[in-house]
Amino acid sequence: MPDVALPQPIVEMRSIEKAFGAVQALRKVDLVLYPGEILGLVGDNSAGKSTLMKILTGAYQRDAGEILVAGQPVHFKSPHESRDAGIEMIYQDFALCGNMDVGQNIFLGRWPRKGPFINRRKMYAEADSVLKRLKVDVNSVFQKVESLSGGRQQSVAIARAISFEPRVVILDEPTANLSVMATERLLETMLELKRQGVAQIIISHRLVDIFAVGDRVMVLKRGENVGDRHVRNTDEHEVLEIIVSGTREQALTADQARAV
Repeated sequence: MPDVALPQPIVEMRSIEKAFGAVQALRKVDLVLYPGEILGLVGDNSAGKSTLMKILTGAYQRDAGEILVAGQPVHFKSPHESRDAGIEMIYQDFALCGNMDVGQNIFLGRWPRKGPFINRRKMYAEADSVLKRLKVDVNSVFQKVESLSGGRQQSVAIARAISFEPRVVILDEPTANLSVMATERLLETMLELKRQGVAQIIISHRLVDIFAVGDRVMVLKRGENVGDRHVRNTDEHEVLEIIVSGTREQALTADQARAV
């Protein structure tokens, strides 16, 4: 019987270290992510979650360690470089312009042109296409973003990220300020991205959201890997115990993580 080809990780971070002066923010952190996988990244406020993701996206530079994207070593010097490699990060504040409409926000800074003029017809058609792809409930691409609810603004931020055709999307506390209904819509959007093969990392304190859509959950404490579990093999109580106790464990290897 021929061997079945196993999927290659879309992202591997190996022995990542980062210090800010005398403070060691990350200590030999490992992370692996597969296409179409949703990984929950959890820990307390000083665990190093955002620092690790900023290193992945090039906003911070690592002191030591290695990063591979689709099997190739990379060293991003800026978020623009990570975007070119197919990695998008959506921050908690959404970074939207409220006085502009949905279509303008989705293509902010890269509006399609026809000669010296903005090709508005193309811009709004493509914006509408992205929203439909994500099955996002926004009334019109001409609607001002400031008139949208927090949940729909989050959806616009995700649509903007998806318009870059990323392979990886990182969401920083995406449900922190959303209503129950808006949270449900966002989780549905994440599952739709998963079905389309987009890998996702969700930084969140809300374990219930991670267990609703996630495949794996990884725990950081004081800048170290202290737990890595398949969601199907654990529960919120065990993960919370790991967050609190900080008992150090080795992160899952690529082969172990592959068995999602």
